[in-house]
Amino acid sequence: EVQLVESGGGLVQPGGSLRLSCAASGFTFGNYDMSWVRQAPGKGPEWVSVINSGGGSIYYRDSVKGRFTISRDNAKNTLYLQMNSLKPEDTAVYRCTRGWGTSGDYWGQGAQVTVSS
Repeated sequence: EVQLVESGGGLVQPGGSLRLSCAASGFTFGNYDMSWVRQAPGKGPEWVSVINSGGGSIYYRDSVKGRFTISRDNAKNTLYLQMNSLKPEDTAVYRCTRGWGTSGDYWGQGAQVTVSS
């Protein structure tokens, strides 16, 4: 059974940092591209970042470039998202997906990230 479990969300002040993790199981993690997507209240899901299976190709949506860093540890079956210089507009539920962005075939349950003073 494919499982994706996020952790590391929380409440942070503007300008702060958080690191999300996504623990994967039930499939050969290193064979798949992985993504982070987010959904803000009242909005549809949007892709945030994608990393290919080997970690050599990485993509970010424009609004997070220079602030967020996606990475993966294939030996630990874990995907990460380091988020720095957080803004209130980054507030959302963040979910990891197997595959490309919102087209991923499996999604985690999500981690709430709230940026507020």
